[in-house]
Amino acid sequence: MKDSLAICERVVRSLDKHKASDISAIGVSGLTIITDYFVVAEGTSANHVRSLADHVEDELAAEGVLVRRTEGYQESKWVLLDLGGVVVHLFQPETRRYYDLERLWKDGEHLDITPWVD
Repeated sequence: MKDSLAICERVVRSLDKHKASDISAIGVSGLTIITDYFVVAEGTSANHVRSLADHVEDELAAEGVLVRRTEGYQESKWVLLDLGGVVVHLFQPETRRYYDLERLWKDGEHLDITPWVD
């Protein structure tokens, strides 16, 4: 699975399945060379955020997509998973409100993820 959009969808589905809240996906390929998509979501606590990161990493690894780099896992207020074409940002609620990535990347393409979530 090398298509960034397919990876983005897989990440969103995993996060939804494991009870992440307020999931969003933003296409940023026209704004940065870093990645094609950001997926932003939150967990209810440090343990939940770590668990979400673990599930995404394990489920995508089973499909041949490896995490290139992880940041923030120990503290888990903001965990970043770099999957190459997709960067996943997992927050605790107060940290997400503080950094407000959706506002910072408002010029990106905000994807309609409703077909990917229950």
